Order: sequence, then structure tokens, then C-alpha cells
Amino acid sequence: MADVTLRESPSLAPLFARAALTARGRGGGLPSTVVRREGVVVERDHLLDYQRVCGFGGSDDLPHTYPHVLGFPLQVALMADRAFPLALPGLVHLENAITVHRRLTADDRLDLTVRAEGLRPHPKGRLVDLVTEVDVEGERVWEGRSTYLRRGAGGGGEGRPADALGPAPGLPERPPVAVLRVPEGQGRAYAAVSVDVNPIHLHPLTARAMGYPRAIAHGMWTAARTLAGLGPRFARPGTSHVWFAKPVLLPSTVELVVDDRSDPVVAGLRSAKDPAVRHLTLTFARA
Repeated sequence: MADVTLRESPSLAPLFARAALTARGRGGGLPSTVVRREGVVVERDHLLDYQRVCGFGGSDDLPHTYPHVLGFPLQVALMADRAFPLALPGLVHLENAITVHRRLTADDRLDLTVRAEGLRPHPKGRLVDLVTEVDVEGERVWEGRSTYLRRGAGGGGEGRPADALGPAPGLPERPPVAVLRVPEGQGRAYAAVSVDVNPIHLHPLTARAMGYPRAIAHGMWTAARTLAGLGPRFARPGTSHVWFAKPVLLPSTVELVVDDRSDPVVAGLRSAKDPAVRHLTLTFARA
């Protein structure tokens, strides 16, 4: 797969199907491919739908996590290609780091690039990073790093990137600042705005076929919902890092816990039924 510039966002359902059909026999190193989209115009109706689903207040400002939604189809296009060494079906999103360098609004025209790097061994298989960068008129304004695990035998790799952050901090041992009831249809609602139609999020039957007892919430929805729960003061430029743990089964009730006494702020989602069950930990450092 040579470097690719896409004129529009690709449809993900055919890409997931292609990835499933070509899952066997993958291997080798990472391709040097870069996938691009240039001059992306933010559709305000879509932005508002995303803000509603994730709990952000409606405005022209882009939430920290919104450019990830624009870049995710490019990630899938790269991973679905036969040259990508890890099979896409079954990849687990372990971590996500986002840096926002300046305020972004729906008036900005975005140039997106996606590449893969950091193929490396892990005790449970192999890890890879999908790096998304966003520029506006030649200025780097946003960057994200999604770390995925492919379970199975370990193997060689390129080493962990030098700038990767360390292990997840402990979840704040504090009373919840909010209790969130996550409905059975949350996966379908987020899929409608994110176009992430991975079947593990859509219906209990399709999730069961992938080894889950029920459908699970999208990890990036839980990350976005956590950031939204921190309030408008965390919409400023800064860096967030999220470590995903136990998936949120649908439906569920979860608690948002926050320790904002230092920088970075530490937040997390835990099960309301069993507070020992951690769904994610998130840190946010203001720029």
C-alpha cells in the first residue's frame, strides 16, 4: 500500500469486512504508508451530534477527542490493508494519548495524516501505535497516539517509542462526582457519530460471537465522556492520556471519580456495582 491521499472519509463496514477476510497469514514489519485527508471541513450538525452523545456542551469548539473520530477511518484503512502485519479483528485498544496545541473550532480546515509505528512485543502478544496528526495551514494543532494490542504469541518489534508515557496511575480513592447510567444502545449511538461499527459494540449477539457476554461501550466514548465530565475548564489546550481497563458492558452504571488537587488531574471510571472494577484511568495536563 503506497502513501494514500483520500478525498473523503472511507466507509468502515467494507474495511472491517476486508480485514476479516484477510486476517490469516499476516506478518512482517510495519509498512511506511501514510494515509492523508486534506482540507477536511467540520460539519456542524455532526459536531453537535458528537457533543450530545459524549456529554459535551454544544458549541463550535472541537472537543479534545473529536479529531480522533475524523482520523479513525484513516487508521482503519491502514490496518485493513493486507500489508499491515497485525490482523484488525480482535485488536484491543489499550491506551490513547492526545495533545491539543491550540483551540480548534468548526471554522478550521483540517489536514489529517495517519501512520503506524512502534511495533513491539507485549506479554500478551504485540503492540502497535497508530499516530494521527492534524495541521491547519501548516501548523501542527493536534496529535493523537492510539496503542493497540494483538493477542497471541509475542515477537520482535521496533521498540517502545521514547515519548510513550508510563503505566496507569491509581484510580482516585474519592467519592464519585457523577454517576453515569450507560444504556444498552450506547454503542449504537456512538457508532452513528463515530462510524466505528465494530460488532462488539452494536448488539449482544455480535459481541458474544467475539467473546464478550454483552455489547461493550467504545473505549473512545468512555474517554470522551470522562473528559466531558471534568467540565469546560478542561476544554483548553493540553494533553490527556487514557489507559483502558475492564470494558463497560452495556447496560451498566459507572462512577466518575476525580482528583484535581494537582497537575496533571487524575480521573477515572469505575463500576458502581463493584468500585474495585476499574474501567479506565485518565490524566489531563494543561498546556
